[in-house]
Amino acid sequence: MQKKATRDAYGQALVELGRKYDNIVVLDADLSKSTKTEHFAKEFPERFFQMGIAEQDMMATAAGLAFSGKVAFASTFAIFATGRAFEQIRNSICYPAVSVKICATHAGLTVGEDGGSHQSVEDIAIMRAVPNMTVIVPADGVSTEKALTAIYEHEGPVYLRLGRPAVPVIYDEDYEFKIGKATKLKEGQDAAIIATGIMVSLAIDAARMLKEEGLSVQVWDMSTIKPLDIEAVKIAAKTGAIVTAEEHSVIGGLGGAVAEALAKNSPCHMGFVGVEDTFGESGTPAELMEKYNLTAESIKSKVRETISKKSSC
Repeated sequence: MQKKATRDAYGQALVELGRKYDNIVVLDADLSKSTKTEHFAKEFPERFFQMGIAEQDMMATAAGLAFSGKVAFASTFAIFATGRAFEQIRNSICYPAVSVKICATHAGLTVGEDGGSHQSVEDIAIMRAVPNMTVIVPADGVSTEKALTAIYEHEGPVYLRLGRPAVPVIYDEDYEFKIGKATKLKEGQDAAIIATGIMVSLAIDAARMLKEEGLSVQVWDMSTIKPLDIEAVKIAAKTGAIVTAEEHSVIGGLGGAVAEALAKNSPCHMGFVGVEDTFGESGTPAELMEKYNLTAESIKSKVRETISKKSSC
């Protein structure tokens, strides 16, 4: 299966977008080689700003550029973007609702050997709690490219969550990305898996394994966490069992957002696959995904467990 890192897709798509729109500016915090904004910097040096290791300054400067009519893309690692610069994001970007697109890479456990200090498993929760912020987590390279055009056209702040490792390509070039709309990848009646980011391909694998065991399971790619696709959640709830899957804490991320939607609209049995209330540690991405139960097998087991709750009612 073809694989591509979402950060690589971001770097390439950013250049294409820069060729089409001259009001785009890009800022980075001394990580342009890793975030892949270096490609934009080479082609459009007059529109690229290397801010150094000064994330707070970068976000405030991005806000100023947005106030002047630019569409500012600001990139660094997710842990620094959402943690170190939170006050500037909240007060200088989201409070006035200016068009700054925070495109953060190296999110989740799959940062790998950099360890718990660099593995951001709280960033979705932090960003979705801020008023006026849109939160997007693409599943693959194609959806990242499509999302970039959508967030350029979107008025206001956006948090785009990107990863370090190469992930399976799920979509073809005909795929249409729409902010606030989930994509149903598989039909099913017994349960529904709602996944985001790197976990989408694993959710597809889990559904395939469950089919071999006689269970019919829907798979949804919830690429936008905020605003959440409430109608998709309602459809999934008709199965009576929903499992969410995310490379993020089970607190406040996709699982929390779906649970909130279910409580307000269509209560049903629910299971969560994600990082429990803990920090990560150093290890390869594969080792960490296995240790923290972010695997297709973990999703399969959680689906079976959640379906069993239906029959016990």
